[in-house]
Amino acid sequence: MSYEIKGRFLGGAEEIGSLSLYLSLGELRLLFEYGLTPSKPPAYPLPSPPMDSVFLTHVHLDHSGMLPRIATEYDVNVYATLPTIEVLPLLLNDTIKVADLEGFPIPYTKEEVENLMDNMIPVDYGKSIELGSIEIVPHNAGHIPGSAMYEIKNDRKILFTGDIQTVNTHLVWGAKPLETDILIMESTYAGREHPKREEVEKMFLEKIEDVVNRGGIAIVPAFAVGRTQEVMLILARTDYEVWVDGMGRFVTNMFLQYPQYLKSAKKLKKARNKINIVKRRSDRRKALKGEVIVATSGMLEGGPVLHYINHLKNDRRSAILLTGYQVEGTNGRLLMDRGILELYGIKEKIDAEVDFFDFSAHAGHTELVEFAEKCSPEKIVLMHGDNRDELAKELKERGFEVFTPKDDEEFIL
Repeated sequence: MSYEIKGRFLGGAEEIGSLSLYLSLGELRLLFEYGLTPSKPPAYPLPSPPMDSVFLTHVHLDHSGMLPRIATEYDVNVYATLPTIEVLPLLLNDTIKVADLEGFPIPYTKEEVENLMDNMIPVDYGKSIELGSIEIVPHNAGHIPGSAMYEIKNDRKILFTGDIQTVNTHLVWGAKPLETDILIMESTYAGREHPKREEVEKMFLEKIEDVVNRGGIAIVPAFAVGRTQEVMLILARTDYEVWVDGMGRFVTNMFLQYPQYLKSAKKLKKARNKINIVKRRSDRRKALKGEVIVATSGMLEGGPVLHYINHLKNDRRSAILLTGYQVEGTNGRLLMDRGILELYGIKEKIDAEVDFFDFSAHAGHTELVEFAEKCSPEKIVLMHGDNRDELAKELKERGFEVFTPKDDEEFIL
């Protein structure tokens, strides 16, 4: 059965944040993601028209952060994998807490989070979801445990990638391309390459050795979901006294409940058991006598990492080793760009060393091009990137028809 495919981004088309795609397949109306941008103040997607079903690729807030609003307004089914469903309320309730602390409007209530959780429908890689004449199949996206790409099958195939990583990491296997007619692909790292993962790890461990040898402590801010666990797996192979603090410790335990979504649940469990976990206030004092502290939040927007930095900000022997992308307008970006950090409402100069290590969970430019080529689509829609034109240019040179719609701009495929 042939139908017209119409799309409209409600957010995140031309930026890394607030991603949401409204897709009409004939009479069927689908929403993919409904995120927020964790800037100050947070940014939100456009209001969504009514939809029949919602699909969430993974738990990160720029994809999931405004879903309680949708679930309350439309009382609609939201499909996601079990690890995503498990971790989601943790992040959404934390968003309410952060908004309250920062004095920003609170985007939804705890009751609305509960409403959303009642509407969640678990899906699994390779298992079809039937919606009328359309079949939707989730596949591993390689980004974090439980992250999914969605393949939409009818007379034409559509692949919506969400965030993808095509290389294998310690935590998860990389995404594999699928032949499709229409590819709707993220472009976070358009125009930028990642250094080889082995080299990044080597430099990261060398820097920690350097910091520890000079009598300092290495503070590693890390996203709770994915990055904390990846860093734990790397550090578990060393003999440093490592402490993990913040939401990442809860997420680790949640991931371990779903071993089929991990590259090696055995190694992650071993890492968790080897590393010291901060469980009470007195442990924080012990951590400050250790060698490495891994703590949330990854963009320094709150969380216990600020407690440790506040203690060590004037210690030139110590170092803050950033491990993830720092969004414009965040505390982490302020630290990277100006060596200044807002600590408990006051902007302070940081004397500790600051370094960045590219442990990205996204495919780089060349990997995106290779992925697209192997999917061999007729049409490509690029989203979720602030430098899409670089990627569009190369893909067009290779003979693809490429769309770079702006937010709120309808496109027909």
